[in-house]
Amino acid sequence: MERRSPTMAGGAREAPLNSSPAVAANAEGEEIEVLESTDVLPVAPEDQWKSLFDKYDPENSGFISTERFRELLEAHGSELDPHKLEVLLALADGNADGKICYQDFVNLELPSCFLQMSNKRSNSFRRAILQGSRQIKGCSLRDEVGLGLSQQLVRHVAYETLPREVDRKWYFDSYTYCPPPWLILAVTIAEVAVFMYYGFQLDRLVLQVSSPSFLKSPLPYHPQLRAQAWRYLSYIFMHTGIEHLSLNMAMQLLVGVPLEMVHGALRIGLVYACGVLAGSLAVSVTDMSAPVVGSSGGVYALVSAHLANVVMNWSGMKCQFKLFRMAMALVCMSVEFGRAVWLRFYPPAFPPCPNPSFVAHLGGVAVGLTLGVVVLQNYEQKLQEQSLFWIFFCVYAVFVLCAVFWNVFAYNLLDVRLPPPP
Repeated sequence: MERRSPTMAGGAREAPLNSSPAVAANAEGEEIEVLESTDVLPVAPEDQWKSLFDKYDPENSGFISTERFRELLEAHGSELDPHKLEVLLALADGNADGKICYQDFVNLELPSCFLQMSNKRSNSFRRAILQGSRQIKGCSLRDEVGLGLSQQLVRHVAYETLPREVDRKWYFDSYTYCPPPWLILAVTIAEVAVFMYYGFQLDRLVLQVSSPSFLKSPLPYHPQLRAQAWRYLSYIFMHTGIEHLSLNMAMQLLVGVPLEMVHGALRIGLVYACGVLAGSLAVSVTDMSAPVVGSSGGVYALVSAHLANVVMNWSGMKCQFKLFRMAMALVCMSVEFGRAVWLRFYPPAFPPCPNPSFVAHLGGVAVGLTLGVVVLQNYEQKLQEQSLFWIFFCVYAVFVLCAVFWNVFAYNLLDVRLPPPP
């Protein structure tokens, strides 16, 4: 006898539980209402569900059939949100393997309706199952065939940035290129445009910093002009030369764009901006007489956060040639950092003003290994719900506050000899 799912809120029509997701989504005259729910579910502890799972798996094989899984849900599903219960039952009907593994169940290979789910994850799952746009399967995302070029790109990005197969599947199902990764692209285009403008104005593309008019721009940070607060951020649009710009742009695009596609402009912009500000403030505290140019603070924040995320989830990361590519990223970072150190101690073209500092790179790395790692580690969770995020953010805020006081008082107290203003 056919059982029917619990009645949906608002008087929506009931849907048969034994129909597949695609059939349920495309049945003539039927409309599926996806309700938004942000309530915390009053659910049973995980160990209780484990004991129930073992009860339906007397052979201790670690698997139960979808029929037994349906029986488990029908017998104990009264403790669950009825709409999420309906989604679970629909997924059980459409499971291609005919069996369900408990480990996959608790790892959200099936959605964790027994735990609080973020809106992004639960809504993505509802779209994929209820609308029938794509049936979530037990196989690896890499094994799927017949994908278009854009879908292959999304799959590639998922394997580049996410360590868990469930997160990769969820991202693949939900990503729509709307909005596109506009932030990193816009910043890159602006940096190239500013560089070309000053390249023609100064009549040089290599080592623009050797021009007497280079630091007269309103963009770079200069210790004599540190009261102009915008310079602590705007310095990223100036570069010492084509070699400086090229290395930064390559790392910024190759790492920043995929990260923005996965984590969004807000999160990646937060890490990037914090790296930029930390870079200029670190220079103002430790290399007090030097100017700063280049986007290395923001770039190194993103790259170091990504590399740390790869190392911390080494076994889960399934990107191809990851050891070789990680080594190449470290080589690029080392080459750029070595170039910056060499330039800093190279005799300046116009003494007594020294060449730009390299300390901004280190400030960016510090942000990437702390705040950046927390952001990249929490793909589906809200950052404001992560205590570690608030710890690192408070530490960063204290650093910024101390650096501001340092800039206001320390230069006069220490009687620092600064180069003349440009």
